[in-house]
Amino acid sequence: MSISEKPMAPEGSPPGAWRSWPVFRQPPGLVVYLVLLVFVALFLFGVAAAQTVFTAYDLTLFAALTLCAVVCVEAIRRIGIPEGVSRDLLGAWWLPAMLLLPPLYSLLIPAPVFLILQRRSRRALLHRRVFNAASVGVSGFLASVLWNSGQNGPIAGIGGTSSAHETLTTVNGVFLALACCAVFTLLNTLLVFFAARLSTGAGSTPSMWDREALLVDSVELCVGVTVAILAQLSLFLLVIAVPPVLLLQRSLVYQQLQTAARTDPKTGLLNAPTWEQEAAAQIARARSSSGQAAVLIVDIDHFKRVNDNYGHLFGDQVLLGVATTISQQLRQSDLLGRFGGEEFVVLLPGADTTEAWQAAERLRSQVGRMEIAVDDVPVSITISIGVAVVGDHGDDLVELLTAADLALYRAKETGRDRVCLPAGRPEVSGKIPGPREGETHRAGGSSDQL
Repeated sequence: MSISEKPMAPEGSPPGAWRSWPVFRQPPGLVVYLVLLVFVALFLFGVAAAQTVFTAYDLTLFAALTLCAVVCVEAIRRIGIPEGVSRDLLGAWWLPAMLLLPPLYSLLIPAPVFLILQRRSRRALLHRRVFNAASVGVSGFLASVLWNSGQNGPIAGIGGTSSAHETLTTVNGVFLALACCAVFTLLNTLLVFFAARLSTGAGSTPSMWDREALLVDSVELCVGVTVAILAQLSLFLLVIAVPPVLLLQRSLVYQQLQTAARTDPKTGLLNAPTWEQEAAAQIARARSSSGQAAVLIVDIDHFKRVNDNYGHLFGDQVLLGVATTISQQLRQSDLLGRFGGEEFVVLLPGADTTEAWQAAERLRSQVGRMEIAVDDVPVSITISIGVAVVGDHGDDLVELLTAADLALYRAKETGRDRVCLPAGRPEVSGKIPGPREGETHRAGGSSDQL
């Protein structure tokens, strides 16, 4: 999804133009989910506001934590974050608000921070900002109620009291705080996960956590509790908490920038320069050891028609779905990247012509079974694949890509939704087995085109 799209209809637009807003081009289930989450946040705000006693200390602490978060946002802006980098360590300020203040403030603190993010750091689709703020707020509120209830009883949990954070001075209290912060992280991750599932479909939903995400979340928990302890001792100690958090933030962002420099932001796959560099090295090793390898170029059929008919947001979902489906069918040693536009490239180390053709057929078949819908109407997605094998069609990456591209052109010229080898190699084509018994081929099959 493009972050440069305008989230609101322009002034003076005709009646009904709100239907063209990006949020209403999302799957209906996602729109309903977003509306329900915002409604829950507003409902909890009303309930908590009626039971919260506002004090000068709480308001001052809330303002101090918000200011610290804004300083971190400004630091992110100055570094310059590209699209796709999402880890920002702002939990270092959500968590102290959750532990030291009544639950109402956990609902409030994301609003000004995400507003500053939108205006100062990087503009994103408005419904994404609203969802993120509501997700953080609801998760923080529930975790804060759990924390305050553990100290003051369930009745006082929503209103909260200043005595709730006195247990931070004990070892048991620190571990209890870490547990409540872990609940916040789990709830927020689940809310985001369900949104991703509704947005892309079950077949292309990314995993909730990986090793790097778990490490970052663990660091964020520890930093958040540490900042809470310092703020409890004295608000002035927040001044000495900001520089270490900024240093951790810069270190985290640097790692993400390294990853972003290697990957495509829409699909998470290797970008073209990185894939070419790693593929060239593997092909050179295969040639020096008389080994085998194959290159596939995968192209989504009629992708421009998909964008024209259903919009670029849906086109991005198709790209992600195809990328996820392909990656799930490959071995760990295979190398997958996005070549640009609607094209993907795959390196299959150790694959001969028959193995490469069978792998390409498997990819074609699985993508054809993808379930992607617009307004509950299923949209069929197919791919064409060109195959080139080391030794048979080229000796280096440039020759193999050229041969695979010619094979892809042949696949499109002969009807699309099929796998082809470069023309002019009948002795190679003779190695290709016919279709397995009972297997059907879309668009008239593929084996008869090789």
